[in-house]
Amino acid sequence: MDLLAKATALVGGAMVLMRRMGAPRTPAFGSNPAIPEAKKQGIMTLKMPTARGWAPGQLPKAAPGLRVDAFARELRHPRWIEVLPNGDVLVAEALQEASPPKSLLDRAAQATMRRARALGTSANRITLLRDGDGDGVAETRQIFLEGQRQPFGMALVGDTFYVGNTDGILAFAYEPQATRLTGPGRRLVEFRPGGHWTRSLIVSPDRKRLYCGVGSLTNIADEGMEAEEGRAAIWEMDLESGQARIFASGLRNPVGMAWEPKTGALWTVVNERDGLGDETPPDYLTSVQEGGFYGWPWCYWGQTVDDRVPQDPAEVVRAITPDYALGGHTASLGLCWMPEGTLPGFPDGMVIGQHGSWNRSTLSGYKLIFVPFRDGRPSGPPRDILWGFLSEDERYSYGRPVGVAIGPDGKSLLMADDVGDVIWRVSAA
Repeated sequence: MDLLAKATALVGGAMVLMRRMGAPRTPAFGSNPAIPEAKKQGIMTLKMPTARGWAPGQLPKAAPGLRVDAFARELRHPRWIEVLPNGDVLVAEALQEASPPKSLLDRAAQATMRRARALGTSANRITLLRDGDGDGVAETRQIFLEGQRQPFGMALVGDTFYVGNTDGILAFAYEPQATRLTGPGRRLVEFRPGGHWTRSLIVSPDRKRLYCGVGSLTNIADEGMEAEEGRAAIWEMDLESGQARIFASGLRNPVGMAWEPKTGALWTVVNERDGLGDETPPDYLTSVQEGGFYGWPWCYWGQTVDDRVPQDPAEVVRAITPDYALGGHTASLGLCWMPEGTLPGFPDGMVIGQHGSWNRSTLSGYKLIFVPFRDGRPSGPPRDILWGFLSEDERYSYGRPVGVAIGPDGKSLLMADDVGDVIWRVSAA
């Protein structure tokens, strides 16, 4: 038996053991979640479905009153969406790239991720899609920007287009109706690549500041806090001066960001740590306070200590409890604010693309969900918008939800599906 086979067998054994131990099945959701006591995984549970993609005519399932159609197909691992003021839809096509494995578990994890189409050669480009006739299908497609390093977040402010590459934020000159950008761009902020590689972007409502989500290098600062400098944080950049600073920290992997219009607060979805059980701790949706600290790596969900980490009591004391739990390991990535009236039957709230778990015995996520809001706060249980991305036996994934955005018409949602290589459009039935 070779090294990879041995590592895979160990992982499989750990999964069986967790099932026999009665791994929790009830998801930890909401403002007051029931989070099970941590159970350390001696060997990290590793379970991912084989990526199959969508068969001809096969679609995700949509909530009553809604329909789902393909806005664009045959993309290369589409991850993030930005809708420009002129109605053009930009899609970042990028993929995690392998680093040299450090252990047997690394080898097993990389083999599993390749099978799940979560690791490979990145397209490293942004594609422009245009639905000129308004029929809900993009008939124009062309490369908008290429030669980037794992591009993800995008933002347009005036005549400047910003790109969040894994190694930094770049700025490009933009002209109205442009269909292609050229040149190397101006580097404004530099980030160290590796680990959580996505760099999401959002502009402040007054268009004066740019925010960027930067995930941690490791699970629980396994290589020390020096290696995590500047990471597990949301950065803020003043667009006039170019000065950048950490706006909030202790956020293991903050990806999607959105503004809640009633209070003006910034919200984000965060992927929490692995190795403590199926539901422990939950990923979460939270408002983000300036200067706020949210616990990583020392603690989670407020002051719940992770004793695998050398402790700093002063950091634990100041940790802020998140606002809303999204279930354990759901990999909630996409986030956008959806005003009432966008889709029939849905009030104001947040739409969340749940990419789906790998570190639990029973898979979770693999859905597009909605969290209702009232008076600037979450106000009830989540509702499914799209599902059916996972086979019933959990062996195959047809797709995996990532970025979400309100469509150019204001009456639809667009969602990037990186395994399906498609942008889905959700609208009234």
